[in-house]
Amino acid sequence: MLTIPQNPADGVAAVRERITVAALAAGRDPATVTLVGVAKSQPLDRVRSALDAGLADLGENYLQEASAHFEALPDRSFRRHFIGALQTNKTREAARLFDWVHTVDRIRIAERLSAQRPESMQPLAVCLQVHLGDESTKSGVAPAGLAALAGAVAELPRLRLRGLMSLPPEEKDPARQRRWFAQLRQLLEGLNTTGHRLDALSMGMSGDFEAAIAEGATHVRIGTAVFGAR
Repeated sequence: MLTIPQNPADGVAAVRERITVAALAAGRDPATVTLVGVAKSQPLDRVRSALDAGLADLGENYLQEASAHFEALPDRSFRRHFIGALQTNKTREAARLFDWVHTVDRIRIAERLSAQRPESMQPLAVCLQVHLGDESTKSGVAPAGLAALAGAVAELPRLRLRGLMSLPPEEKDPARQRRWFAQLRQLLEGLNTTGHRLDALSMGMSGDFEAAIAEGATHVRIGTAVFGAR
C-alpha cells in the first residue's frame, strides 16, 4: 500500500523501516538494500529535507533538473544516480555529473559514457536496463540481447558494470510483482555464471519495492513514498 508522507523526513524514516522489515522477512541484511530517493520534479527544499534526514543516495531523471539540484547543494554529500532515459547528446553531462547510471540499454550510450567520463573521477558505475514485458513505451535491452551487451560494456575502460535495472509492468498483486523481479534476478545470475561479477539489482519503486527486496533488489528507487506527491 502506497503511503504519502507529510514531509520527506518522515518519508525517509518510514521507507527505511519498511526496507528493514522486508529484508528481514527475506532473510537478508537490511544494509544490503540502498534507498535511492527519486527527486523527479521535486522542489529543492524537499530534496534538502530528505538529505538532512539521512538520505545518502539521490536519483534524478532529468539532467537539467539534476544539475540545478547539485549546484544548489554544494555542502551536501550524497551519491548521484541517473535513472532516466539517456540520449547520445546528453552522455557528456551524465558522465560528468553522476556516480551511477542505471539506464544503459545500448552499446553506443555506453561507449560515449566511457569516452566522456573525466579521468579525474572513478569509473562510472552502470546498470544495464532490461526490457521485461511487452510495453512499447518502456526502454531496455531485450533479454536475448543482454549477454552480448554485457560483454561489450564490461570491456569499456571508464565504466564499471555493476548490475541490471528494469521497469517491469505495473502489478498490484505481490506475487505477480515478484515474478517480474525474479526474472531480472535470474538474468543477473545467468550472467555471473559466464564470468561476470555483477552485484547490483536496481528494481522496485514506491508501489512494489517490498516484492523487489524479496527477490534480491540491492537498490530501490523511491519517489512518492519518500518525497510525497509531485
